[in-house]
Amino acid sequence: MPKDTTCEFELKEAHAQLLKYAEDLHTTINLLRDSHLELEMAYVDTVNRLAQAVEYKDEATGHHVLRICFFSAILAHALGLPNDKILRIYNSAAMHDVGKISIPDAILLKPGPLTSEEFEIMKTHTTVGAKLLANSKSHLLETGHIIALNHHERWDGTGYPNGLIGTNTPIEGRIVGLVDVYDALRSERPYKRAYSLEKTISIIKNSSGKHFDPQLVKAFLQNITRFNHVDEKLRNPERQDVEMLFKEVLPDCPLTHSSSITKIL
Repeated sequence: MPKDTTCEFELKEAHAQLLKYAEDLHTTINLLRDSHLELEMAYVDTVNRLAQAVEYKDEATGHHVLRICFFSAILAHALGLPNDKILRIYNSAAMHDVGKISIPDAILLKPGPLTSEEFEIMKTHTTVGAKLLANSKSHLLETGHIIALNHHERWDGTGYPNGLIGTNTPIEGRIVGLVDVYDALRSERPYKRAYSLEKTISIIKNSSGKHFDPQLVKAFLQNITRFNHVDEKLRNPERQDVEMLFKEVLPDCPLTHSSSITKIL
């Protein structure tokens, strides 16, 4: 075989081998990525089930958790956040009250106003939840940590646990903080009836710049139809197709196999 032909043959062989190596590496990376996602979602599923167990204590359906996930995703989408961040917030918002696992039932289930001492104990659910979720390699659990710690901060600095002002509170905490209040106002409790949509809107609007980020209030008001639609669906005692509902209200934010919160209901 002539020398030039031999070199050409060897180069083709080497090129083919490199392509094979690249293909094998790509396959390996995909397998590792899928394994990592499965492990991460297993962690998230465990924490979310714990969060849901806490909610079952004081809500018959436990659907508060799922409503908060949906409302948070809608608000994050309305703010123009990227899809990956919307889905991360959607999956992590369920963890917002996981720290309530440490609150005595006598306080958590009290059918009336808390004393100042009881309220101080109740406030610790933010720091306890944050500690439960801290120092994780999972991006979703880290987002859950941020939400658990910060969803009771207020725009004017009068919130807890750290009295953060304005944008010093991470956007994830500000989003869940607003939708958590919305859901609480719209929900019946032993000490109050569910507020009407009109009264709820009025309270949130009047809290703009005090309790809530004005930008978030504006986005909330512009998307109140989507909020109310999800609210009505997820308060319906009939079983709901959660994935279909997500596609209905957020059609341009596709769910992926990593969005396991859809399995909650």
